[in-house]
Amino acid sequence: MLDGCVPWPAELAARYRQAGYWRGEPLGRLLGQWADSYGEREALISADGRRRITYRDLDGWCDRLAAGFAGRGVGAGDRVLVQLPNTPEFVAVCFALFRLGALPVFALPAYRSNEIGHLLRLSGACAYIVPASFNGFDHRELAVRMRGEHPQLRHVFVTGATAADPDTPKAGEGWTWLSEVDGDPRPLPEPDASQVAFFLLSGGTTALPKLIPRTHDDYAYQSRVTAQICGLDQGSVYLAVLPAEFNFPFGCPGILGTLHSGGRVVFGLSAQPEECFALIERERVTLTSLIPTIVHLWLAAAATDHGRDLSSLQVVQVGSAKLHREVARRIGPELGVRLQQVFGMAEGLLTFTRDDDTPEVVLGTQGRPVSPGDEIRVVDGKDRPVAVGGIGELLTRGPYTLRGYYRAPEHNARAFTADGFYRSGDLVRLTGTGEIVVEGRVKDVVVRGGDKVSATEVEGHLGAHEDVQQAAVVAMPDPVLGEKVCAYIVPAPGRSAPALAQLRRFLRARGLAAYKLPDHVEVVDAFPLTGLNKVDKKALAADIAAKQTTTGAGAGAASGRGEAA
Repeated sequence: MLDGCVPWPAELAARYRQAGYWRGEPLGRLLGQWADSYGEREALISADGRRRITYRDLDGWCDRLAAGFAGRGVGAGDRVLVQLPNTPEFVAVCFALFRLGALPVFALPAYRSNEIGHLLRLSGACAYIVPASFNGFDHRELAVRMRGEHPQLRHVFVTGATAADPDTPKAGEGWTWLSEVDGDPRPLPEPDASQVAFFLLSGGTTALPKLIPRTHDDYAYQSRVTAQICGLDQGSVYLAVLPAEFNFPFGCPGILGTLHSGGRVVFGLSAQPEECFALIERERVTLTSLIPTIVHLWLAAAATDHGRDLSSLQVVQVGSAKLHREVARRIGPELGVRLQQVFGMAEGLLTFTRDDDTPEVVLGTQGRPVSPGDEIRVVDGKDRPVAVGGIGELLTRGPYTLRGYYRAPEHNARAFTADGFYRSGDLVRLTGTGEIVVEGRVKDVVVRGGDKVSATEVEGHLGAHEDVQQAAVVAMPDPVLGEKVCAYIVPAPGRSAPALAQLRRFLRARGLAAYKLPDHVEVVDAFPLTGLNKVDKKALAADIAAKQTTTGAGAGAASGRGEAA
């Protein structure tokens, strides 16, 4: 196992192989098998529909790309930071690196210098792959700046142009067009399937994301078993709406599960219903994965005369944040689809509702684990099992659940039990028939539309403002996003508290991703304290919830003012 990663114990690994969960097939080899099976069938379709890439062409593209990377000195064991939008290049880059034995480190398109710098330091990545620009942001400028600040970063590759096009500008200083990374296919040593294939990112409670090592064996199994549960086949058409770097759209079953099944993957660059509905109609999409925030948008659009034929869409998966029952019950009738509730984590465990579940199970639970090898416990604060129906923290281990974060021994000692169960931080209860119902989080995060925002991280940046003496961040209930980011501010002595717009500009300048910025500010003279003289965040959360209930989201604080975005 890669240095800094925690392997599965030998006896568990042997059990997973004997059960057939792990088949010893590296992901790069699987693409070749899919190309042999599905040949000239379309595999990937760009958002504009102009690029329609067959399985055979994708396989050949990845071979040439792998050779090109190797020719530039990228090799087995090297980490490569991949920050790409939903385009065919994302899949090609990943599989080319899988074949090399190089390790993609996924970075969300919304990340900026704060998060990217952290990932480069933690991973030691030697290469960074970005779009020229996306959503109005110049990723080239960021990437070149990062290269200057991180000596180990030798290469910056940029997508968005074709070197053969005479109108393509020449690569700039410090970066190369990805289209120039090309080479004649050559035999490459195949990585061991038990080794790390790539890194997903944690979305939890620490200030910045941790790296989650996923092996070829465990991720191939995850995408295969979830594709089976969803009944994917060659007629399946998956719309990738969420960022492809998320575990949910990448392999639950998502992109990989669809390719495993011989279906087509359609990329969407936006989750806006007008764009997605057009893609569904044009490509006859059958399945997609959404978070509750997007569900709200789609339901609102479906109530209008949008003029699109959505009849091909059979299943909408919803996960990543709590789906309230009143919203869940609208999805089937208003979108004309079957709802599949999904609970999961990039760290591993996935639970799905099934096609033959009762309406009560689908509307009111997050389903059952996808694998017979999944082990779960629900425990109290002292790791004692709670009775069925009781609420406790979810602990889990299994054939696709990590045994430790990358280069995080101190955190791993707290995050795992002595016998290797992962402490998820999720508060759940089990039904009498084994379904999981998610009730909340143990730790201090705001789940804003499916994005997990660390309160501690945002507080640290707020506290750097010269007009802020102290900051506390709590979740503010929101009917659309589920939760918004509410910042309580104690002004610095003799100063006035900065307005919300000022704080947002300040945090943007510090490189914070947009979804982490406060949505609302409450100014107070002092924070309530617990008996241990710690900030009583429960009291703050109750305060903002009560103000919303009585006077609305923009209510002023008892000893100051409130501002809503």
